[in-house]
Amino acid sequence: MTYEKMMKEARKVRVRKKPTDEEHKIQCSCVKWFRYKYPELKNILFAIPNGGRRDAVTGAKLKDEGATKGVSDLILLRSNRYYGALCIEMKKPGGKQSPTQKQWQKEVEAMGNKYALCYSLDEFIKEVTDYLNNIQ
Repeated sequence: MTYEKMMKEARKVRVRKKPTDEEHKIQCSCVKWFRYKYPELKNILFAIPNGGRRDAVTGAKLKDEGATKGVSDLILLRSNRYYGALCIEMKKPGGKQSPTQKQWQKEVEAMGNKYALCYSLDEFIKEVTDYLNNIQ
């Protein structure tokens, strides 16, 4: 193989970018803000650790324990005047919901809960503040 052919083949191979964990950083800032702003509610906003890489054995155990695809990243287990709970799906800017997340959203909303898709701390603050301003 010539050097030119080798270089041409090397350009075809895509190099995977290192993940930036941008969604993780956004979610952490949201939880930190919430716990500072609403210390009396800090234990009823919780994360659902559905994502991440796992080996097959751990994945099977979590599934047996009730892990469900599509569940939102955060749940605020506090009812307000209109809804039973607030479910929040965090996405990095430009991120999209998976089909299972969209299906879970439909089911949650059909049961009388609020579902919010947040791409930033500012969006999270607005959703939570609006939601909690409607407590009876």
